[in-house]
Amino acid sequence: MPLLFSSTYRAPWGLSNGHLQTILPVLIRRVPRVTPERERIVTPDGDFLDLDWKRDRRSESLVIITHGLEGNSANASVQGMASAFHRAGWDALAWNLRGCSGEPNRLLRTYHSGAWEDLQRVIEHAATSHGSYRKIALVGFSIGGNLTLKYLGDRRSSIHPSIKGAVVFSVPCDLASSARVLESRVNSIYMNHFLGDLRRKIQEKAKAFPGGISPEGLDRIRTFREFDGAYTAPLNGFLSAEDYWAKASSRPSLHGITIPTLLVNALNDPFLGPECFPREEAKANPHLHLELPESGGHLGFITFGKEYWSESRAVEFCGRLEGRGYSSS
Repeated sequence: MPLLFSSTYRAPWGLSNGHLQTILPVLIRRVPRVTPERERIVTPDGDFLDLDWKRDRRSESLVIITHGLEGNSANASVQGMASAFHRAGWDALAWNLRGCSGEPNRLLRTYHSGAWEDLQRVIEHAATSHGSYRKIALVGFSIGGNLTLKYLGDRRSSIHPSIKGAVVFSVPCDLASSARVLESRVNSIYMNHFLGDLRRKIQEKAKAFPGGISPEGLDRIRTFREFDGAYTAPLNGFLSAEDYWAKASSRPSLHGITIPTLLVNALNDPFLGPECFPREEAKANPHLHLELPESGGHLGFITFGKEYWSESRAVEFCGRLEGRGYSSS
């Protein structure tokens, strides 16, 4: 059956511009925190991950939500998704990538777009920490979506048996393509925002690990190519920015996905290059559902009401997961 299908999303009148869809939710959307219970777990290499829960002792279903670049579990997109799933009867777990929970991580290494081992650690902990969940779904945003897809594709049939499906939004599944697009002048507002946050974290690490990392030249970095080449790659065992992008991108792993997975990338997403729309991979893999709305921006998908369209769409998709299959009815 065809896996490339039209989208149900329609932008509200006057809000179809990709940049507007991207920026407006960040500026105006406020979502009450629905995951108040924080838990810290230790990673095998001695670092830590902070997890934020919303638990109901009667629920047998859990959604695990992974945020995007320089985000955290308190983001409106994350809390909105957690709230939507909770209203549908699911427990929710929003976790923070290393160094994103408000406290620097313990090691010199940083989080990055392909570090799915941390997601695996969260899944293994969650699956055993609250009795036994009958169904676990994964939701990822942006690089959190890339990390989710890479975990599913690289692990293939050896993923945790409780995981029944996944939904990811606005995913730069080809990191080199996304980096090139974000270097353009029209996207300088986003690049400056991300690099401002990333510079501050590098400065913190330089103080915590004297001799291990140098902030020299940090203020002259203007692109992800420069930042990833100077910091992300060497701190995480890659040879260069290009080596990091090639090895951490999820697109080469999509053929290995073995459970129902929905990938939603808006065609007007200002963060995504042409290679971030994996049409051929979706056609070749019956488990990969690709949805390409005309509008939506990057993590936008604005609708008026209690939930954004992305939240309703994720709950709908995951609600139809049945065992290892997927019911389209």
